[in-house]
Amino acid sequence: MATLKVPAHVPAPSEDAEQLRKAFEGWGTNEQLIIDILAHRNAAQRNLIRKTYREAYGEDLLKSLDEELSSDFERAVVLFTLDPAERDAFLAHEATKRFTSSHWVLMEIACTRSSHELFNVRKAYHDLYKKSLEEDVAHHTKGGYRKFLVPLVSAFRYQGEEVNMTLARSEAKILREKISDKQYSDEEVIRIVTTRSKAQLNATLNHYNTAFGNAINKDLKADPEDEFLKLLRAAIKCLTVPEKYFEKVLRQAINKLGTDEWALTRVVATRAEVDMVRIKEEYQRRNSVTLEKAIAGDTSGDYEKMLLALIGAGDV
Repeated sequence: MATLKVPAHVPAPSEDAEQLRKAFEGWGTNEQLIIDILAHRNAAQRNLIRKTYREAYGEDLLKSLDEELSSDFERAVVLFTLDPAERDAFLAHEATKRFTSSHWVLMEIACTRSSHELFNVRKAYHDLYKKSLEEDVAHHTKGGYRKFLVPLVSAFRYQGEEVNMTLARSEAKILREKISDKQYSDEEVIRIVTTRSKAQLNATLNHYNTAFGNAINKDLKADPEDEFLKLLRAAIKCLTVPEKYFEKVLRQAINKLGTDEWALTRVVATRAEVDMVRIKEEYQRRNSVTLEKAIAGDTSGDYEKMLLALIGAGDV
């Protein structure tokens, strides 16, 4: 369900590459031309533009963008131009090097990509950094976080809709017992959340709600200051209602004292071609203001134009 506006007539990759080269030449960079091209091409088209650009000019388009652009605008353009698997590998690698939101970014990638997409992320990570994603996650995390994140990024979940209701009932009971005993990082809790298909997990959580009269995420709020619990709740939200998770990330990024451009750019660049329509609907429902308006009120210049183009706010 993409919101990316791709023109009805898309120029040939060679034409786009030539136009981008022109945007870099002369006295000043033509930022608007860069937005007009890259923000309105899908992943396959962007890959072709990069390939054609390299063949024509002997340089990676990303390197040219890096040299010509700066700050948040550069990050938004470069992140979006990357192939999705390569982009996720880059974000995951960056996350293992940061102390702040590293666990969240790794969890987000692992829980909101399909099994095949996550497999491609692991492959891209291996190709780019000559190490496995699991190896780096294990090295940069500890305790409950390591127990949870390593299987999460390693998962290859069943993608279908088949559900085993007997299993859903028994695993809902297991979750209830462990959560009641505050054994949040118990291997059974981790096994269920990290391996079950999204359909199976939904069935388990629905049964949990019906049988015990409370949504699991309410029961996981028993210790509001527990950081591991926050991550576990967010993972369940990512696996079951990703648009609600991303709406919250955007809301917090925009409402922060001083915008969290890091989070804002990441969500817009990674979800523009996936579920941005649902995220925008959720944002308006939750905040009584459109995401377009919120972004426009909190950002400026070429960065603002790029974000608005990516979320499909008309022909920016």
